[in-house]
Amino acid sequence: MSRIEINTLRCKGCLLCTSVCPEDILIQGDDLNTNGYKFVICDETKKENCRGCAFCAEICPDGVIEVYKTVKSKKRDS
Repeated sequence: MSRIEINTLRCKGCLLCTSVCPEDILIQGDDLNTNGYKFVICDETKKENCRGCAFCAEICPDGVIEVYKTVKSKKRDS
């Protein structure tokens, strides 16, 4: 299963990542980080839908998102 990790301490809550996620798994959280920003989190009910497309990481101006894509194994013909 692909997944993302967000460095919530550095996130400024610009929400650019939420606008490009094709699965709408990113949302603004209610808590504030130490810099006073409401940071982005994964919607717990949708996080298993992550495709690992990395659109969120590419658009993030602060590089706070890391993407871990699951590599599917290829079937071999017997």
